[in-house]
Amino acid sequence: MTITTGDTLPNATVLVMGADGPQQVALADKLTDRKVVIFGLPGAYTGTCSTAHVPSFIRTAAAFKEKGVDEIICISVNDPFVMKAWSDDTGAGEAGISMLGDAESEFTKAIGMDFSAGPVGFVNRSKRYSMLVENGRVTILNAEESPGVCELSAGETLLEQMG
Repeated sequence: MTITTGDTLPNATVLVMGADGPQQVALADKLTDRKVVIFGLPGAYTGTCSTAHVPSFIRTAAAFKEKGVDEIICISVNDPFVMKAWSDDTGAGEAGISMLGDAESEFTKAIGMDFSAGPVGFVNRSKRYSMLVENGRVTILNAEESPGVCELSAGETLLEQMG
């Protein structure tokens, strides 16, 4: 079942590259009593993800903070090594965006946002989406119909919806 507005996000363990290597992060710890933006995408270093989706959140990061957002999180079905390199290459980390790897697609599957496109090497990847989450509950959800499009899920769209 795909997550919808009003639902509480399930807990899942994702990965981040720490000073001593990969570290597990309980997503619930990042959501409890916080206002968080989460955006998911098909893969690090892929076309639309690198040229449109991540840049849209880099451009809007300061404006989200002004609206009381505690953290902006990018989740992709990639390992933490790739997510760290991609963060460094795009400037996402410098902009304050947390780049988390859902290496086994645990979170992505739990919220019903997984898809596969075997011919291009995508297996159990994430659909493109963005959401505002307040204390673990989804208050705004934007999911793209096609993984190659970044309009509804762009940072600017979510920021505008927040009013």
